[in-house]
This record gives sequence, structure tokens and C-alpha cells, in this order.
Amino acid sequence: MQTVTDSSNRKPRGASPEPDVVVQAPVDPEAPEPEPVAQSQLDALTRQLASTAAEYDRSGSFPQENFRLLHQAGLLGLTVPRAFGGRGAGLGEAIRVLGAIAQGEPSTALILFMTYGYYAGSFSRTSSWPRHVYERMASEAASEISLIGGLRVEPELGTPVRGGLPATVARQVDGGYAISGRKIYSTGSTGLRWYAVWAKTDEPSPRVGTFLVRAGTPGVRVEPTWEHFGMRASVSHDVVFEEAFTPLEHAVDVRAPADWAPKPGDGASPALWNGLGISAIYDGVARAARDWLVAYLKQRAPSNLGAPLSTLPRVQEKVGEIEARLHASRVLLETAAARADRGEPVSAVEANLIKYTTTDNSIRAVQIGLELTGNPGLSRHNPLERHYRDVSCSRIHSPQNDTILVSAGRAALGS
Repeated sequence: MQTVTDSSNRKPRGASPEPDVVVQAPVDPEAPEPEPVAQSQLDALTRQLASTAAEYDRSGSFPQENFRLLHQAGLLGLTVPRAFGGRGAGLGEAIRVLGAIAQGEPSTALILFMTYGYYAGSFSRTSSWPRHVYERMASEAASEISLIGGLRVEPELGTPVRGGLPATVARQVDGGYAISGRKIYSTGSTGLRWYAVWAKTDEPSPRVGTFLVRAGTPGVRVEPTWEHFGMRASVSHDVVFEEAFTPLEHAVDVRAPADWAPKPGDGASPALWNGLGISAIYDGVARAARDWLVAYLKQRAPSNLGAPLSTLPRVQEKVGEIEARLHASRVLLETAAARADRGEPVSAVEANLIKYTTTDNSIRAVQIGLELTGNPGLSRHNPLERHYRDVSCSRIHSPQNDTILVSAGRAALGS
């Protein structure tokens, strides 16, 4: 076990220094709104990412080259406020870009989704971070390939969304904390620069929250455990912490457990970003599957038919159902994002219902493609089976369907 500091000389226990809270970066109100990313640029990136997607799926390796391309395109800092070198994109633009990236290679989009969410000015998870920590890391994300990921899930606890304290412990030592524990399903593990670790303090009445740990810190190691059905290039391996030191200022949001409970009047920003961001990624997968399917149906002309499959009314009806589902998803996503960008409220229940509906649409759209193609659709020589494996992962993201529906039912019943 790597011990990086002497714990015999502890500082007094208690809260971290009061942060200079960040709500949103100061932006000149007279400055023009940033131009949207050109659709032609996104289309070209989709094609380029798609050209190596099968290779990353086979290898299960971190898509480093994809992030180099996105860095060159100026898209890694898309949601970082302009004051810190980013493009200051709102929710609508963020999900549009994520969807295009996912249409090419969805694991890349899933990893980037976390960085977008942490540094966004308008729907950020970092509103209680110390100002100087946020500014430094947001500027870094805008100018370099500096990715951050949330490490929350554990072997015993599962996801903290369902309650309970993590087993990962932050022990206060001289100048900071020593972090010990194991995180599973750590999306982006080998390619992240920063881990946002969900841990509890070792105080008699533990506090819980986010501790930032830089990748490569002594006492941190990645164990290659991710051997998954889909989203294989997300490299969601285990990350193990053994007395890994992080400075006191990197305890960026640590509270009493009760203070994490939702309160009346709380904004829906985290739920909205999660619901729409995840949905946009898997909608992108479904659109990639639809595009391949349409080309296949136009080209495939069985000898007993004497015409392409696309001429059959039954096939046309099924493709029409795919179009209906993708259209409904697009309207839901764009409408909710536009409302949020205008400052109109979108409740957490509504945001989660959008995730429930759109991910179901995405899964069903790809399933229809498999029904229409039979064996060719399930062959690894064609991308449809990979799209199906990837889109099937949409339901594992928190909140999961049972949580979404129970919350919606309670809201409708007033209970």
C-alpha cells in the first residue's frame, strides 16, 4: 500500500475552507453569442469517428485518437465558459454535438459527456467548487486534452443514486486527504486526467461528497476489468485508491449526507443534463443504425423478389416506425434543451421521463433493423450488431427505469 503522507500529524477535523463559490463565469453581456458548430464539420467528424469505431469495439481500448481529433476541432471545451477559453455552449448545442459524435463512436461521446457536464456554465455540477479550482480546471479542459470523470459506483454499494454511504474513505491528513477504496464502471478510466471520486470522510459523523484526484497520483491504479457487451471503448475499468493523496482544496463539494437530499425549489440542472445528454448519445447510435439499414435495404435485392427490399410495403412501414420514433426523440430533446437555454424550468421528473422515452425509442429503432435484416444484421461483418450492443447499454445509466417511473408515478399521484 502506498502511503504518501504522515497521518500522525493531522489537522483538526472539520469542513474544508469556505469556497469562493462559482455559479457561472462572468461573460460580457454585450459579447455576441458563439456561433454554432457547423453541421458540415459535425458530419465530417461523424464519418471520421465511424471509420475506426469497429476497431475500438474489438480492442476495447481508450479512443485516444478520437480525442485528439476533437481537440483539434476545438470541441473539448465546448461547454466551458468563454471567459475561461471555451465556447460557452448551452444545452442545445452540447447535445447536438454529443449526438453527432455518438453517431460516429458512442464511447467517445459518453466519456466527453462527463467533461461537458462538469465544466458547463449553465448546467454544471461544479457550482459549489472553490472558484480558483474550477477556473484552473475549466481553462485546462478548454486548452488541452484534459478529461474528467465521475467515479461513484462501488462493488458493495452499487450506484449512490439509490442511497447509502460509499465504502471509499477520505482520511484527513496533513495538507489534504488520503483516499482509499475501489470504484467500478469508471467510464474513461485510462484516459482521464481527473477523477471526481465520491467518498466519505472518516469523521465520527461522516460527510460525503466529491474529492478530485489527479490520474497518476501515487496510490492510484486502474485494473482492467471492463469486458462488456457494448460501449467497449468506454474503458470502464475498476479504479483502486490506496492512500492516494489529494490536497485539501480538492475536497470540492463535501456535505452531511442529509444535505444531498433533493429539496423543494432545487433546480433540475444535473438531472436535465444527465437525461438529455445520455439520451442524445444513444439517439446518435440509433441514427447510425438507421443510416446503415436504409443503405442495406436499398442495395439488397433477393433473386426471388427481383427488386430491392426497400420496395416492399412491409419494409417501408417498419422504416416508417423507426422514423417516427427518432422524430419523437429529436423533438423531445430539442424542445427541452431550448426551454432550458431560455431559462424556463424543466423539472427533474420531466427530464428523467425524456430519458426513459428516448432511450426506449433508440433501442426499439435498432431492434426493428435487426428484424428486417435477419442474419446479416447480427453478423459482425456489419455494424448493426455493434449498434445494438451499444444502444442496449442505455438503460443501465442512472436513474434507471424503475426509479424514473416510480418518481413520475408519485408526482402524478401527489404522494
